[in-house]
This record gives sequence, structure tokens and C-alpha cells, in this order.
Amino acid sequence: MLNVPTLWTVFVFNFLALGLIWAYVIRSYPKFEAARFWMASAFVGASGALTGLIRLFVTSPLPLLIAGAGVIAATSLAAIGIHRFYDRPVSWRLMLASAALSLGGIMFFKFVFDHMPLRMLCYTIGQALPLLLSLPLLLSPPEGRVSPGARLSGVVIITMIAIFVARTLGNLLGGDFSSFAGSQSHAVMVLALLFLSMTLNFGFLLMAMDRLRNEVADLALLDDLTGVANRRHLLQRLAEECARSERSGEPFSLLVIDIDGFKTINDTHGHAAGDACLQHFTLMAQTRLRPGDMLARTGGDEFCVVLPSSSLREGAMIAGRVLEVCRKDAAGCTGTDIPIAISIGVAEWDRGIGQFADRLIAHADHALYAAKKNGKNDLAVYDPAPPLSPEPAGPVEATRKFA
Repeated sequence: MLNVPTLWTVFVFNFLALGLIWAYVIRSYPKFEAARFWMASAFVGASGALTGLIRLFVTSPLPLLIAGAGVIAATSLAAIGIHRFYDRPVSWRLMLASAALSLGGIMFFKFVFDHMPLRMLCYTIGQALPLLLSLPLLLSPPEGRVSPGARLSGVVIITMIAIFVARTLGNLLGGDFSSFAGSQSHAVMVLALLFLSMTLNFGFLLMAMDRLRNEVADLALLDDLTGVANRRHLLQRLAEECARSERSGEPFSLLVIDIDGFKTINDTHGHAAGDACLQHFTLMAQTRLRPGDMLARTGGDEFCVVLPSSSLREGAMIAGRVLEVCRKDAAGCTGTDIPIAISIGVAEWDRGIGQFADRLIAHADHALYAAKKNGKNDLAVYDPAPPLSPEPAGPVEATRKFA
């Protein structure tokens, strides 16, 4: 036969172990806020169950009430962790009000009007409501992608709520599913909830692993210094845009940007000042780009901007806005400020480029060279049209300055 006190003892030790696991996760990833609530949930749940075991040795109902409060608090903390995992605000008033009303109902139906089924109904509401409020985030997250861990957690929560409802209905219909009851039905229910609680925490761990893996993948596509896309990410995006344009025939444009005299900045002011200039330029450029445009640092003082669904003229207009904001910023520099000047080359995808993104980069580089040849701090666009009078030497492509 299943022994309920033994099961609750197992519950205590298992949740202490889960709390220690979450503590290790927090130690390794201190900025992972959700883990703090899940750790607290495990330790509070273990403490509540441990307090409830004291009921076996004393006649006072106080340990059982404290145990109920601990379990309710544990479920609330688990739900808060889910909200923080998805960066959603927590309705502390709702959580506290739910817990307070539940505990108030338990005390009322214990000391004022002793009624075990209604007491268990209040206890069930305190456990189920926080989990029920967090369920939509797991099954329909804001980013639209349901991770395997979130799906598992959602299924477990639904199952737990179903058991809570069955327990409440059983009590209302005359059964004995109260805490620490000696019946086998309650022992089976405790065993099921123990297993589901452990599985729920396993689902949380899977969610954490998925989040951390995605963050690592994002870091592999971002520039460490400026936080914008790196060369690898740029080439991936260009391949996608080339394939899309080849299917639809709709062009897009590419800007290649070079900070003029960057080596002189490093040599004169030091590399820390050069890094600050790169970060400052990144912030300025992003203020002049549209949603969906991608700024990437390809190395050193070189940047690229992918402009989806943009013609050569539209690309040149956006390049002009980026150039103008840098000119205005440089004009306002005083004292120890370092003025930033840039040169920009603009090129447009065409059928001749096809899916060869390196050809588009070469066209934009050709225009950038023309902008620097024209005195720097300027922009030029790539024009594939041949010159009116053929020149015996030189490329067929010509570069013209955009006015």
C-alpha cells in the first residue's frame, strides 16, 4: 500500500534537489530572472510539504495551514517565473489577492464553519488559478513559436488542473481527498502530483535550455562591439534577398559604408576611442534606417546595409540620410569630440547578379571606391550602363556620383 507521509517525504527531497538545480542555473546565468522564481518555487514547496509533515506528530491544525500556504505560494512563484520568462509583467495584486482569498477561505472553513469539501475547494483555487493564468503564455507565446519545453509544461499544467478539479469534485461528492488523509485515493493523487510537479520543472529546464541555445545562436550572428549583424549574418540575409528577388523580380539595394580616416583616429586617439566611434556611428545610422533594413559590420571600419524592396534611387536617398546625420554630428563636435566622416557606395540587385551576393557586394564596393576618389565624405551609386564613348581601358561598368 502507498504511504502518504512517505510520499510527502519524497516530495520534500525531490523539490529540494530541484531547488539546488535551479540555484546552480542562477549561479551560471545570473541574468536569467525566471530561474530565480522557479528556484524559490521549489524551495517554498519543499518547505511547505516539510511543515505539513509535522501534522503527523502534533494535533494543532497550524502546520497544515502553513503547508497549504507554502504550496499555494509555490504554484504562484512558478507562474510568475513563466511570466518573467516571456518578459511579461506580473500582476502582483492579482497573485496576492488570489493567495489571500484562498487562504482566507481555508481558515474560514476550518475555524468558523468547518467544512472540508469547501476548504479543499479554496485550496484548489489557490493552486490552480496562477497556473491557469500562465497557460496562454506557454501554448501561445508572444514570439509565436512554442518550444518543446513550453508545450510539455502546458500539457502538465492542464493535467494538474484536471486532477485538482477531480479532487474537488470528489470531496464535494463525499470522498476523502483531504491532505494527509489515509485513503489510497489520496495517496495515488499525491503520487501523480509529485510526478507532474517534477515533470513541470523538467519542462521549465527545457525552456531554459532552448532560450540559452537561441541566445548563443544570436551571438554567433552579431558583432561583439556594436551589437549589429556580423558578416556571417549579412551573407545569410543577402542570400535570402537574392533568392527572393530572383523569384519575384523585385529589386533590393545594398549600401557599403566605410568610415573615412579611421586608422588615423586609432593612431591619434587610441583604439578605445576608435571603438567608441564605431558604436556612435552605429547608433546614428540606425536612426535613419527603416524597420526591416539590416545594418551589419563586416570588419574593421566597414559596414553594410541591406535595404529590402528598394530601388537604386531609394537606396541612394537612404544613404543620403545616413550621410547627412553624420555630417551634422561632425559639425557639432567640439573640444575632445571626434568627428566622423563616411563614404557610401550604393548598388542595386539585378538579374545579372542572380543569387551571387558577392557580385552585388563588388558593385557596391566599386561605387564606394568612386565616392572616396571624389574626395570622401560622400556617396556614389553603381551604374551598370556603359559610357557613351567607349574607353579602351577600364571596366565596362561605370560609377556616377549621386547628386
